Amino acid sequence: MTLSEKYNKIYHMDCLKGMRELLDDKEVDVVVTSPPYNLGIEYNTYNDNLPREKYLKWIEEVGKEIKRVLKDDGSFFLNIGYSNRDPWIALDVAFRLRKHFVLQNVIHWIKSIAIQKEDVGIYPNVRGDIAVGHYKPVNSDRYLSIMHEYIFHFTKKGDVKLDKLAIGVPYQDKSNIKRWKSAKMGLRDRGNVWFIPYETIKSREKQRPHPATFPVKLVELCIKLHGLNRTKLVLDPFMGLGSTAIASIRLGVNFIGFEIDEYYIKIAENRIKQELGKAHRSKGDKLTIASTREINKTRTLTDYLSAYYSISEKTR
Repeated sequence: MTLSEKYNKIYHMDCLKGMRELLDDKEVDVVVTSPPYNLGIEYNTYNDNLPREKYLKWIEEVGKEIKRVLKDDGSFFLNIGYSNRDPWIALDVAFRLRKHFVLQNVIHWIKSIAIQKEDVGIYPNVRGDIAVGHYKPVNSDRYLSIMHEYIFHFTKKGDVKLDKLAIGVPYQDKSNIKRWKSAKMGLRDRGNVWFIPYETIKSREKQRPHPATFPVKLVELCIKLHGLNRTKLVLDPFMGLGSTAIASIRLGVNFIGFEIDEYYIKIAENRIKQELGKAHRSKGDKLTIASTREINKTRTLTDYLSAYYSISEKTR
């Protein structure tokens, strides 16, 4: 894998400035990101309550820059939510980007779901009613609790071939394996409804202080769906707490990201250290930030990450 020294870092800078200064035309294979929703969410430094047109114009500028850096056969996965009081915001964003991209797929990220046994049918693995995921009740007699967000899959022409079985799920009815020619390895297309719960944490303030994050698995699914074997660089213009970076590390691909909040960057870098440390802790290695000189000596993704975030000589 070719490695640029600018990769595998989170830059403390505005994403428009960062993309314009650091990324060439058609350099990025996959973009996975979640911008501010403009719903008045309380971030540390960003004002999430802009006038509607100003917000949409800004999102469009970000989208245009993403289109410039994205390869012609690249994928742009945009996660965005909405509120009961403003259910149109996600669709307004998608419509604004319509001038620049083709909306190839609409994926629904399900955070919580309830399924009654009587609606399931004859499935031996389902023995009773199910209610799973991150349920957030709403105190209202008008609105329902929101249990999903959108993932808009944009491409330049709408003709990007996907590795659907890379995120496939097993057939419940094994007779379908013989019936369908596409039933390779006993798997079927996952479809466009993805149940992805948040990882269990002990302290939101310490482990997930960002008010609007997505799970690492969400990013992993997006990258795999695009095609892991043809993904060399993943971009997240709104890196937040680093979920895109963690997913990229786990899958062995390069990442680059931008974030305006230095506090979030520190947390993201700590998460990256912890992720890298899992493979080294048993050896007694110590994690430190390496010097630029050490970084420049590296040749592979693993070497680079180990140098930058990083793995030092075994402590004695």
